[in-house]
Amino acid sequence: MNSMKENLLPAEKFDRKILIKVEEEGKFGIKPENRPVEQIMNYGIINIDKPKGPTSHQVSDYLQKILHISKSGHSGTLDPAVTGCLTIATGKATRIVQALLSAGKEYVALMHLHHEIDTKTIKKAFKKMTGTIRQLPPIKSAVKRQYRYRKIYYIEILEIEGQDVLFKIGCEAGTYIRKYIHDFGELVGTGAHMQELRRSKVGPFNEETLVTLQDLTDAYFYWKEEKKEDLLRKYIQPIESATVHLPKVWVSDSAIKSLVNGASLNIPGVVKLHDQIEPDQMVAVMTLKNELIALGKSKLTSKKILEQEKGIAVNISKVFYN
Repeated sequence: MNSMKENLLPAEKFDRKILIKVEEEGKFGIKPENRPVEQIMNYGIINIDKPKGPTSHQVSDYLQKILHISKSGHSGTLDPAVTGCLTIATGKATRIVQALLSAGKEYVALMHLHHEIDTKTIKKAFKKMTGTIRQLPPIKSAVKRQYRYRKIYYIEILEIEGQDVLFKIGCEAGTYIRKYIHDFGELVGTGAHMQELRRSKVGPFNEETLVTLQDLTDAYFYWKEEKKEDLLRKYIQPIESATVHLPKVWVSDSAIKSLVNGASLNIPGVVKLHDQIEPDQMVAVMTLKNELIALGKSKLTSKKILEQEKGIAVNISKVFYN
């Protein structure tokens, strides 16, 4: 199907340049990589390799017990039988998972066709079921059962053996792969069901940074008992890692206080920003030490923010910095 170069989620399709509005160095705050371990555990993201068996909620609960924290939240439910990337935000970082909704997800699926068909027909059907598709959520689902549209970014066939088709699918959040496979079977006239499923990407998080619950248990032990913090620092990524796909606006130290108190970001507070920002686009507002302050919707294009001296640059919706 598609070449490997094309197999990119929206979170991976960005090539932005930084535009300088004011020359300024940040003195306030601390770089994310220098935060104390105690803070990281309550303000980070862990890309858990979910095993078969437990629910996503149970895995999140296990993580809380391992790290001795009181709060965590994941970026999208996986069925008990499904494995792979389950990104879990800890403590004060839990609301950041919403920033991943627009980033897309990737799965590796094993589909079993109820009757054997030729490869040409399989490829043709996958091509037809790429792009915008209409999908009715399954009867057992957490959402209202009505037709909705979802984007399929790419399909890559990995292997076809008899009636079994192993494929990779990049899709919009909220796509039901089990239903996709059922609909595929209907389209080709054979019927089909999902045999196995593994999530390989959640936006910018992929299998390269996966951590098992046992890995995390061992890392916590080494930190608690032997004062070795390198493993925890490796496994728990800073909250900022969940915003790598978003355009960013960096602000002056003097603007931070008003933003934390809920004010909009005015143009005089902007020091630098990414190009290609459009109105109503979600942006991450950062300190000059690359700490996440807030998420918000841009009011203007990058060009106008750079050129104008007055006005609102970003309407703030969620504040994380405190």
